[in-house]
Amino acid sequence: MKQAPLGQESVFASLRFDGYDPVMTDNTSPARAETPPDRLCVDPSSPYHNADLLRRGIGIRFKGVEKTNVEEYCVSEGWVRLAVGKTLDRHGKQMTVKLKGAVDPYFES
Repeated sequence: MKQAPLGQESVFASLRFDGYDPVMTDNTSPARAETPPDRLCVDPSSPYHNADLLRRGIGIRFKGVEKTNVEEYCVSEGWVRLAVGKTLDRHGKQMTVKLKGAVDPYFES
């Protein structure tokens, strides 16, 4: 690591760290607790699966219509993955179709 020339200290050297990091916020804040995640999946093998949030209950409005067969959604990319009937794929998972449009997730009461 390079040393700063004599008399010139790093900007960060003058900051004191007392254990509080303003970037890291408490996850239990009211605004954060009432906002569903950007992406969520029902499949437990997915990296976007969150069992606690699914137990709490999340509803999805897609293009203004409430959907009950949503397997996965992504708000920022604007898509939902919906279950299609009772047909299974070769891995034994339910067949899905990916639709694009406005996605509005909300926590059910």
